[in-house]
Amino acid sequence: MTWPTPVTLQDGDVALVPLEAGHEADLIEAVKDGELWNLWYTFIPQPEKMGAEIARRLNLQKAGSMLPFTVMLNGKPVGMTTYMNIDAANKRVEIGSTWYRRSVQRSALNTRCKLLLLRHAFETLNCIAVEFRTHFFNHQSRAAIERLGAKLDGILRNHQVAPNGSLRDTVVYSILPGEWPAVKANLQHRLAHGGGKATT
Repeated sequence: MTWPTPVTLQDGDVALVPLEAGHEADLIEAVKDGELWNLWYTFIPQPEKMGAEIARRLNLQKAGSMLPFTVMLNGKPVGMTTYMNIDAANKRVEIGSTWYRRSVQRSALNTRCKLLLLRHAFETLNCIAVEFRTHFFNHQSRAAIERLGAKLDGILRNHQVAPNGSLRDTVVYSILPGEWPAVKANLQHRLAHGGGKATT
């Protein structure tokens, strides 16, 4: 059996549902909010390439290396996220390939989604580590990852070639099972006291 298996993760009006081709039109509308594909330091699909990106993620799911989700808010797609670089043998996943429409970025949505993903990873999948990776220059993403409580593992220099041809240094963070109780308590506290606002 494939590990992990597709699942819907939900907390009130926020749900992470298995990605499907039928979400394309709503995701195109979402990505146009802020023209997110113009951010040079991240990989966010252009509207005309959304169908291809959905197909790519679903093909990676078939290959066992990704479990993609559509992020839903009040029943409406507002972004995408995944478990990626899945290492089933060692029960390790990376949370990434995440984007949200601009209008929800400075809300508690990211914190709520990460809490759902981390809880499932540690409490259901029994992961030995959950990774986060981002571009060295994506300071917004790095700050959000650090607010989650992830710890810096290191920087992979000249790790990838970006769409604009520049070389990407990738910053790697992780959370381990022994750290999860404190990370969980911190995220729940922030959400309960209105401090759960975090960007992608």
